Amino acid sequence: MTDTLTINSEIALAKAQKQLADLWRENKYIEVDIRRKAKQRTLTQNRALHLFCQWLADTLNDAGYDMRRTLRQDVELPWTQESVKEHLWRPIQKAMTEKHSTTEITTVEPTAIHEVLSRHLGQKLGVTCPPWPKRDQEAA
Repeated sequence: MTDTLTINSEIALAKAQKQLADLWRENKYIEVDIRRKAKQRTLTQNRALHLFCQWLADTLNDAGYDMRRTLRQDVELPWTQESVKEHLWRPIQKAMTEKHSTTEITTVEPTAIHEVLSRHLGQKLGVTCPPWPKRDQEAA
């Protein structure tokens, strides 16, 4: 018999503990296979990522750092939400998590990626990175 227990709350943890105790008393033998899985980023975090990328694009453009000045010297291009995501966010994400898509990152990884990106832009360009958006913030 194989059962899968998903423990994602204190209540689920208490139920799993009871179930394991009951199985132990019944059989006097249990094998448990534990798989740690971080929760995938939420839709709210995805919206926050896109809002942050837009804010950062605006910040870089306002500071005079177009894509040419920041990345390449041959073409002057203003930053966009998508270019921030592709050329700034994603390379750091891939280096830190080995995940290409933002749909694969966990709920804790955006904060860590944001911290690294903020530190990098501050040290290399002297640009203060926008803070991570809060739930009630929307694009201006």
